[in-house]
Amino acid sequence: MKKVLFSFLTLIAFCSLSFADGEGAESVVSIKASDIRAGTVSLKGWEYVSSGQPDTGVLDAIKEAGFKTVIDMRGEGENRGIDEATEVEMRGMRYYSLPIENGVAEDVSYDNARQLDRILATADGPVLVHCASGNRVGAIFALRAKLGGTSADEALALGKAAGLTRLEPVVIKRLQE
Repeated sequence: MKKVLFSFLTLIAFCSLSFADGEGAESVVSIKASDIRAGTVSLKGWEYVSSGQPDTGVLDAIKEAGFKTVIDMRGEGENRGIDEATEVEMRGMRYYSLPIENGVAEDVSYDNARQLDRILATADGPVLVHCASGNRVGAIFALRAKLGGTSADEALALGKAAGLTRLEPVVIKRLQE
């Protein structure tokens, strides 16, 4: 129990951030799919959760936690291991695809951030947003925050909280544009 509590508190301390946009504060956190599946973290209270590729165990856990929507940022040809759209819909949740090709810097764009914003504006929440690792999710959330008026530094921090890692140099470049 102490380990779970410590892990959760560490997760909150280092991986969460709220930012204000025109409609109030949003919260996003990056949680490992394995921790979601194992039930070692609480999903309660988060508006947006970023993760790597979910499997059926993760989909069951988020459904049980009250999630309503899954946004898949993996590219068209990436192997998900499951028919994700069908699995999500079988659980009564909505599935959206916003393909951000892995390793394609051009896909880390303000156009895709606007597209995410349009999806989130109509999505019931809470929402799981994922790619393979959370890196692309963090990149697009950072750009979305910048579009919403957040400073570049705050947008980058939000991106990191949402899973941004290897795409950080691309995001920094975009934030300076």
